Amino acid sequence: MMLTRRKFAIGCGAFASSAIFDAPLGFTDPAPADTHLPIPMLIDAAKQGNAVHLKAMFGRHAFIKGKPTGTYGYSAPVLGPVMRVRRGDEVQVTVENALDTVTTVHWHGLLAPGYNDGGPQQLIQAGENWRPVLKINQPAATLWFHPHPHHDTARQIYMGLTGIMIIDDGSDARLDLPRTYGVDDLPIILQDRSIDSDGSIGYDNNDLNALDIAYGARGDTVVVNGAITPIAKVPAGLVRLRLLNAANAQNFDLRFKDQRTFHIIASDGGFLAAPVAVTQLMISPAERFEILVDFSDGKAIALETGPDKEMGEFGRVAPDGSADYVVVMQFEPTPTMSLVKQIPSRLVEPATAVAASAVRRRQFVLDSGLCASRPQASAHTDMPALIGINGKPFDLGRIDVETKLGTTEIWEITSIGMAHPFHVHGAMFHILSIEGSPPPAHLIGWKDTVLVEDKAVLLVDFNQPATRQHPFMYHCHILEHEDAGLMGQYVCT
Repeated sequence: MMLTRRKFAIGCGAFASSAIFDAPLGFTDPAPADTHLPIPMLIDAAKQGNAVHLKAMFGRHAFIKGKPTGTYGYSAPVLGPVMRVRRGDEVQVTVENALDTVTTVHWHGLLAPGYNDGGPQQLIQAGENWRPVLKINQPAATLWFHPHPHHDTARQIYMGLTGIMIIDDGSDARLDLPRTYGVDDLPIILQDRSIDSDGSIGYDNNDLNALDIAYGARGDTVVVNGAITPIAKVPAGLVRLRLLNAANAQNFDLRFKDQRTFHIIASDGGFLAAPVAVTQLMISPAERFEILVDFSDGKAIALETGPDKEMGEFGRVAPDGSADYVVVMQFEPTPTMSLVKQIPSRLVEPATAVAASAVRRRQFVLDSGLCASRPQASAHTDMPALIGINGKPFDLGRIDVETKLGTTEIWEITSIGMAHPFHVHGAMFHILSIEGSPPPAHLIGWKDTVLVEDKAVLLVDFNQPATRQHPFMYHCHILEHEDAGLMGQYVCT
C-alpha cells in the first residue's frame, strides 16, 4: 500500500516541502453512475429478542464490475449490517471471528464499560467468539463498530470491517423525522480506496513506508457503501442521510453540485437543539453527521467532495490536480415516494457544557513525527512508530491517565505537523473552543471525535468505568497513526 497522491523524499525538510509525484493528484474520474446504492441489511435487535450475531469473515466483493477481490465483512462480503438498538434494552451480541487473524470489535460512540468497549485488550482469537452484553443507556444517535487490534486496525477496516449502529429512543417518531430505513433514512458510509486494474485493494502492513504512516492511507477512488458513484432513488421530499466517514485518513468536504442548502440535525452523540442550515460540510475520519436534504424539486443531483484542505496542495481531488469537486454519488428523486416534507424547527436540547464543573485540566500534544528526521522504529512490528502523544508512543502496558467516574475534565488537544481527528473511548465531550474560537453551530452537541488542526479545548464527561485490565483509549483516528503509536490509555474508577 503506497501513497497514491504523492511520494515525498524522507526527512524533516522534505516532509515540509519536497514532492515527487508518482500519480496524478486526487481521485480518479468516477465511473458513470449506473450502480444502485447498496443498502446494508438492517438488524433490529428488539425484533429478534435482543440477540445479535456478527461474523467477522472473508468475502469477495467487486468494486469494479466483473473484477471481484478479497475483502472482509461482518456477516457480509464487505462492510456489515446496520444494527438498530433501543434505549433501555440489553443486547446480547455474539461476535464470531472466522478470519485467520486476531481481531476485536469496538463499539465506537457507545457509552459502555471498559470491559465491553472492544479495544486492543479484548482480542478475539481466530476461530473464537466474544459475547458482550451491551446495556443501551444514551440518547438516539448514529454510532458505528469496527476492529481495534493494535498494529492491524487500519488494514482490517480498509479490507471492509465496518458497520453502523443506530440507537432509537423514540425521538424520531416524536419529531416526525424521516425514519423508513432504506427509503428516506439512508446510511452513507464514505471511504476511499486504491483499486488496482484487476479490482484488488490489497493492504499489506509490511509494505507500508514512513510516509504512508505519516499521512495515512489515502486512495484514489471514493467508495460509498462499497460502491463507486452509486445512484440512490429517493422520495421527492425530505431524506435523512446518516453520514459516516469510515476512511483511514481522508477528510471529505461535502456539498451538492447545485450547492443547495441542507440541514444538519445530529452529530456523533445525537441530536442538536435545532437544525443547522449549511451548504457545505467537512467530515473527518470517524465523525458522523445526520443531515436532512430536500429533494422536493424532483431534480437529480450529485453529492460531491472537494479538496482535503487539511492536506494543502496534496489534498486536491480532481484528476488533473485542480481544486474541482468530484462526484461521490447521485440522487434521483421519485415523486410517488414522498413521505416527509417538513423540517422541525426544534430537535432535542443537549445537556449544557459547564466548564466550571471540571475537576482538572490536562494537555495532550499529538505529534505525528512529520518534523522528525525519521519515525521511531517499533519493537513489536516492522511498522514505524510515530512520536505519539505527549512525546510517548503507545504502550499497551502503560496507563497514561487516571480519571474519576462521574466527573468532568477539560482536555486541551494540540496537533503538531498536521490536523488529527481526535477520538475518546467511553466518553462524550463538548467542544469549548476550536482553533481559539467557539465551535460552529453544528459542533456544539455531544461529540466523541473532533478534527484538531491546531488546538481544541474539550469538556469531557466521564460516566463509564474502566479498569487497568480493560482501559479506555484516546487516539488520533487516522488509522495508520493509531496503529503506529498515536494513542494513549486511561482508566476511570
